[in-house]
Amino acid sequence: MSVTGLVLAAGEGRRLGTPKSVLEVGGRRLVDRAVDVLHEAGLADVVVVAGARSLDVPGAHVVDNPDWPSGMGSSLRSGLAALPAGTSAVVVMLVDTPGLGAAVVRRLVAAHDEGARVVVATYDGAPRNPVLLAREHWAEVGRLAVGDGGARAFLSAYPELVTYVECGDVGDPSDLDTPEDLRRFEG
Repeated sequence: MSVTGLVLAAGEGRRLGTPKSVLEVGGRRLVDRAVDVLHEAGLADVVVVAGARSLDVPGAHVVDNPDWPSGMGSSLRSGLAALPAGTSAVVVMLVDTPGLGAAVVRRLVAAHDEGARVVVATYDGAPRNPVLLAREHWAEVGRLAVGDGGARAFLSAYPELVTYVECGDVGDPSDLDTPEDLRRFEG
């Protein structure tokens, strides 16, 4: 059994003015950066969920989510359904968090290796992304994932399952939603 990476990259980036997946930061598309982070963390398999823009992503299996306009929940469900059969857990990353590196993912996987079944990265104590979800929870995560909530509803409904791992010393969870966010990150 292994841990697989899942990059949610289906949105149109309405506030940013372009799909975030194809946005280049430092000369690299955000989707490629996210896939590279997961591979650098030791995850051999990575699935990317595309939607608003068709994607070809080296090093990843791309799944199209035709229901992407309904929100992140449909992308999470599409991604979970596409994971390899031997996957014991998944690390879910959002495409628009370029301040997160392999060290964050490795911490989540280490907690899983020590027995945690649901792991959430925190930054100065505040829960953010990415999250790790063991296989036995995927059906319930998918059932509760509606709109743009992603795994949030599952995490709120089952707080006793969550192991929090502090990552503020190795990552910045800020997402790029607006041109101002992009300027701030590049600056």
